[in-house]
Amino acid sequence: MDTSNQLYRDSLVIDGLNVSNWDSTGVYDSLQAGGVTAINATIATWENFSETLDAIKCWGPRFDRYGKLIVPVRTVDDILMAKREGKTGIILGFQNASPIENDLDRLAIFHSLGVRVIQVTYHERNLLGNGCYERRDDGLSNFGIDAVKEMNRLGILIDLSHVGIRTTMETIEVSEKPVACTHANTKRYYDVPRNKALDAVKLLAEKGGIVGATCITGFLKTGPRSKLADYVEAIDDLVDLIGIDHVGIGTDFTQDQPESFWLYISSQQGTKYPAFCTDPNKVWVVNDPTFYPSELQAPDDLPRLADSLLHRGYSEEDVMKILGGNWMRLFGEVWKK
Repeated sequence: MDTSNQLYRDSLVIDGLNVSNWDSTGVYDSLQAGGVTAINATIATWENFSETLDAIKCWGPRFDRYGKLIVPVRTVDDILMAKREGKTGIILGFQNASPIENDLDRLAIFHSLGVRVIQVTYHERNLLGNGCYERRDDGLSNFGIDAVKEMNRLGILIDLSHVGIRTTMETIEVSEKPVACTHANTKRYYDVPRNKALDAVKLLAEKGGIVGATCITGFLKTGPRSKLADYVEAIDDLVDLIGIDHVGIGTDFTQDQPESFWLYISSQQGTKYPAFCTDPNKVWVVNDPTFYPSELQAPDDLPRLADSLLHRGYSEEDVMKILGGNWMRLFGEVWKK
C-alpha cells in the first residue's frame, strides 16, 4: 500500500466529471482528503442562458470562501499550480448545450467566463442533436455542426457521454480536435443506453480522444452490489478496446445532492417528471450507498483506486495516465493558451 500511496501522491488526479452539491462544505473537504488535483465540475444540465450565468456568478464567492481548498482552472498551467499548492482545480463544465439556447455567440461568452467543457446534449434532443434516451437519433443539426466548429475554435472540450449513437459519431467526425466521453463505459462491457457503442469509442480514440470510465453502479454490470474491483473491470475493458493512452476516470460523483436535484436531472428537459428513462415508482434515497461501488463512495476514497490498479497489473506509468495524465494531454491539445 505504501507504493500505491506514494504513486497517488505523485500523480495528477483528474476526475472527468463531478456533479456534486457545490454549496456543501463537505464536498470540498472530500476533494482535499482525496488529493484530487482537478475536476470537471458540472454547473449546468437543463439550465438556459440566464440561469447558467447565475450559476457561474456563484463561483466567485465560492473561490473566496474555499480558497484554501480550490482554485479556478482555465489552462493546464492552472492544474499544475493546483497540484503544487495541494488544492483542487475547478474546471467549469456543462452537461448540455442548452445554456447557449439558439445563439452560437454565447459559446464565446461562456468561454470568456471560464467554461472549458460542454456536452453536446443531455439525454434528450436539443438544438444541436440527440441524446442517448431520445426516441430517434437524427444526428447533428446544421446548428450542431456549427457549434462543434465554434467549440473547436474557442478551445472548449466537447463531451459526448449522454449523447445518442449517431450524434456521437457525427460529432467525432466533424470535430477537428479530439473529443471526450467524460463519464461513460462501453456497451461491450454492459449494454445500457448510456454506455457507448464500440465504433464510437474506437473512432474517438483514433482521433486522440479519451473516455473517462464511470463508477455509477447503474452503468456497471454488477449493479448495486459493485465493489472497487468491478469498476476496475470497466477500466480494463476500455484499456483493452482503445488503449492505455485513451482512458481516464470520470466518476460522476453526486455528493450531498438533495432529492430535488435527482428529480430535476431525471425530468424531460428538466421540467416534466418522469422522463422516458426514469422509473416513476423509484423512491430517491439521498446519498444512496449502492449508487457507487462499496469502496468508492466519494473523492476521499480515490487513493484506493491506485492500489487496485497496481494489483490488477498496471505499471506505475500506466496508473498515472489513468489517474489524470491522459486528461492533461487532452486538455493541452484542446484548450487554448
